This record gives sequence, C-alpha cells and structure tokens, in this order.
Amino acid sequence: MSTKVSDHILERLRDWGVDHVFGYPGDGINGLLAAWGRADNQPRFVQSRHEEMSAFEAVGYAKFSGRIGVCAATSGPGAIHLLNGLYDAKLDHVPVLAIVGQTHRTAMGGSYQQEVDLHTLFKDVASEFVETVTVPEQLPNVLDRAIRTAYARRCPTAIIIPGDVQELDYSAPTHEFKMVPSSLDRSDWTAVPSQESLERAAEILNSGDKPAILIGQGAAGARAEVERIAELLGAGVAKALLGKDALSDELPYVTGSIGLLGTRPSYELMRDCDTLLTIGSSFPYTQFLPDFGKARGVQIDIDPHMVGMRYPYEVNLVGDAKATLQRLIPMLDVERGGREWYDTVCGNVTRWREVMERRAQQSADPINPEYVARALDPLLPDNAIVTSDSGSTANWYARHLTMRPGMRASLSGTLATMGPGVPYAIGAKFAHPDRPAIALVGDGAMQMNGMAELITAAKYRELWEDPRLIVAIWNNHDLNQVTWEMRAMEGAPSFLPSQQLPDVQYAAFARSLGLTGIRVEKPEDVEAAWRAGLEADGPAVLEFLTDPAVPPIPPHASWEQMEATAASILKGDADRASMVKQGFKAKVQEFLPGREKK
Repeated sequence: MSTKVSDHILERLRDWGVDHVFGYPGDGINGLLAAWGRADNQPRFVQSRHEEMSAFEAVGYAKFSGRIGVCAATSGPGAIHLLNGLYDAKLDHVPVLAIVGQTHRTAMGGSYQQEVDLHTLFKDVASEFVETVTVPEQLPNVLDRAIRTAYARRCPTAIIIPGDVQELDYSAPTHEFKMVPSSLDRSDWTAVPSQESLERAAEILNSGDKPAILIGQGAAGARAEVERIAELLGAGVAKALLGKDALSDELPYVTGSIGLLGTRPSYELMRDCDTLLTIGSSFPYTQFLPDFGKARGVQIDIDPHMVGMRYPYEVNLVGDAKATLQRLIPMLDVERGGREWYDTVCGNVTRWREVMERRAQQSADPINPEYVARALDPLLPDNAIVTSDSGSTANWYARHLTMRPGMRASLSGTLATMGPGVPYAIGAKFAHPDRPAIALVGDGAMQMNGMAELITAAKYRELWEDPRLIVAIWNNHDLNQVTWEMRAMEGAPSFLPSQQLPDVQYAAFARSLGLTGIRVEKPEDVEAAWRAGLEADGPAVLEFLTDPAVPPIPPHASWEQMEATAASILKGDADRASMVKQGFKAKVQEFLPGREKK
C-alpha cells in the first residue's frame, strides 16, 4: 500500500517526538483521520469538545512539557475556532503547531462550502510561519520549518493542507531545480551578550543601594543563578504572573506577584528601589515599575525584539538568562555595604503574609474566596501542576499560593483570555500523567467552556498514571473581575444584565459524568473538600460558594481611593452594603498588628 501525504505527516510528527495531537474531527481533515487509523493512533489523537479547547490544551501541554504542542482542526469553522488558543500561544511565547484542513484544490476560489481564506486568517496569529501545502513534494520541508520556527521563535505556526492533497501518494523532494529538501535535526543553542555589555550592566548593578529584581517565565531555567544574584546584591525579587513558578516563594526576599493582581511588598519594592534588573519578563504595566529616572535599569531577555520597551533600561542584555547570569555574577561586587534594604524587603514580605492570612480568615457570605485558595496552599503536593483561569480567581492564585521547588503553574498571562484553566490542566495531564493537576476557575469561565471539557477529562482519565485532576470553581454568580473593574475604574455600579450568572450545579454535573463532585456551602467544609479532591481516584470537581463582595484590592490602593470608589457607587450598586463592608475588612488588615482579627 502506498504512503499517502497524510501518512507521511503523522510519520514526520513521530520523528519529531510528537506524541499527542489535540484536535476535533471534520471532513476537512478526513485524510488525516484515516491515516491516524492506519497508524494505530500514533501520535495519539486527543479529542476535545471544541477546537478552541484543542488549542488551549496544546498550549498547556507545551507550557508544562517544554515541547511543542500540536493541534488539528478541519477547514473553515474548525480552523477559526483555533484562533483564541493560538493567540494565547503567541502572546505568551509558546511553541504550538496548528495543522488544518482546506477544501479541495479544485474548489478553492469557488466560494465553496466551508471555504475560508485560511492563509489570510492565520497570517497574523502565525505570523512567523504559515504555509499551504499544494503538492506532496513540499513536505517534509514545510512541516519541518513549521516545527523549527515554533521552537526557535517560541510562537504558533500553521500548515494548511487541502483535503485532496492529504489523499495523494507521497513523493519526496528530489535533487532537482526548485525542490527544497529538509532534515530533522534541531540542535540546542545558547545566546549570550557581549563582554562589553556585561561589564556595563555590572557597573550599574554594583552602583545601587536598593536593588530590585523582576523575573518572568524566561528566568525559569536559571533558578540557581537568580537566587545567587539576588543574594549577592541583597535584592528583593518580584515575579510577573507568568514567572510565578520560576522561583520559590519560600525564599524570604521573594515578594511575590507584581501588578494589579500582585502583592504590596512587590509594589513597595518597585516604588523604593534605585536599581532594577529584569530577567525574562515583558511585564507591560509601567505604573508598577519604578518611576522613570528614579532607578537605573538592566534587562536580560532571549528575544532582541522584546527588549527595551517597558522601562528606560540603560543596558539591554540579549541572551539566555542562565548563560547571561553565569557570566554576569562574577563581575558583581561581593563586598557590598549594609543589608538594611534587604532586611526591609524581607520584613515587608513577612508582614504581607500575615495580612493575607488575616484577610483569608475574615467572615463572608457564605465563603471568603481568599480562604478557599489559602486552605489549598499548605495541602499542595510538591509535584503539583496548578492552572488558573482569568478573572478574580487569578487574584487569589497570585497572592495566596506558595510555589515551592518542583511545582509548576501558569495561566493566560498576556492575552488574559477566559477559558484556558481546565484545558490547560488537561494538556498538563498528557504532558505529565504522573503528576496531579489543579485548575482554579471562576463560574464564568466554567460556564463558558469548562463544563464541556469535564467530558474530556472523564474520557481520558484511565490514561493518567496519577488520575487526579481537580477543578475548583469559585461559584459567586458574578463575572466578578469585570464587576470590580467597573466599580474601581469606571466608578460605575455593577450592571446586573451583563454581570449576573445563573447558579449552576457544577458538582452534580461532575457526578453525572462519573467524577467526584463536591459542593461546599460553608467555610468549615472547605479544607475537607480540598483533602477529598486530593485523595480522589480520578478527576474531581470542587464547587465553592463564595462571596462576590470580597474585593480584589490592588496593592497600591489607598484609603482615599477606596473611599472614592465606594462613594461613586453607593447609590446604585445592588451589592453596595456587602461590598463596602468586605472592602473595609480586607483593607484594614494592612494596619493591624500581627495578631488575628475578625
């Protein structure tokens, strides 16, 4: 039997080490689906409930495995559905390959059913590489380049294969004019900055008395070096959300997340520092960085296109974080002065942890959402993989979960799209079937698409060596992050027709799928629910009824700002009394001594 183009594609994916493809079937990829049947489902076709979820699962797989994530969809509508997940990959710099079908070549240009100009559609999201395969000889070069580019540029790429091309007999490119051969190998490489730029950076870092370090996901491979330079400089280390698992939160000088969802010690670190070293982060909110002209800055980033645009850095070091720090550290002055700054940073961290503990212990109606995250924190397994969806849940993820060595965590950091929490966790389970995965999700995201992906979790649960996949839902009947943004940024009360959500029985739905489902309505049952989920013999849904009036207060919020926000909405907000009460209780914890108050 002859080898078809579709057979060769799957063979080439196997040669590249691809072991899973996340997708949804359709007649635009019927040739590929037939090839999967002939290939005994290798690489494994993982069926989601929706193509957007396939893309998110590929992103989650890539984020937690370090390998390329691959997704597949049919022509037209299926390809369109991939876009949101692919944009998530693009903005978070994740290697993902999309393989999509197209109508037959004979019908292209004929306004045929499901015909969409896919090359134009993907040209932005897969701007580094998108190509349509029209003859067999274009393979394997097109596929190889798509994979190499995704790895090298840390981005999504796409190949489009018309249905009739999938069915053609495969013929390799020959040694003829206008044929493009290809090869598989992709060796590792390391970029390092020049010696002169390293020396200039060292001069800046040695000159400071109050150094601060900001790290992102690009620092994840340089943990030991980040610890070493922080200790040499006596610096505090703040983390962008994508870098939450890049360094242990148990270190006394790690101030935690930065930004609107961040911590007060991170805000104070940036406010008061005189030197800033940014490693592997493109954190966009300049208002949370030092005032321009107050701090001297050095940046380290692997991507020359991403340096120098968030802060007026004096030196932009283009290079791998680990290799660059290894060269920079010996140039630093180890005979630095006193450690007053370091002690101040550590003291701020200690006080903030006490504040967060007190906030989590405040009463609410019915359950304080901060307490739900706080109760999980000490129970997290050392090898846990945690995903967070966008929304107010991300605040509690950012502030209450302590990352320890060996843990992994991520969310949609730059696109900040709703919906990736559950599919990220499913992708993580295929990347690491021997590790527990925990998705932290709001009820808005759960209703948007998370409930459907519980079916996917139920379908594949038997494949996972460690079958635990916990989906924790903050059920507050409100699109809570947008509600609070309307209050704080627009001075407007909650607009119930857009914000109010129905009370869905998520735990009952899980039980209908044969999964563990627990609905928690009282705070005294929260910890027991977490323990039950972690002890379950398969996927579990934990549904916590939480109070939407507990505010995700920004770290820089003053009493005056809170009073102005409250005054602007008191006359119109449906939840005004609870909101003011909970906001006062949360903010006042910053001013109490170190004993518990209720």
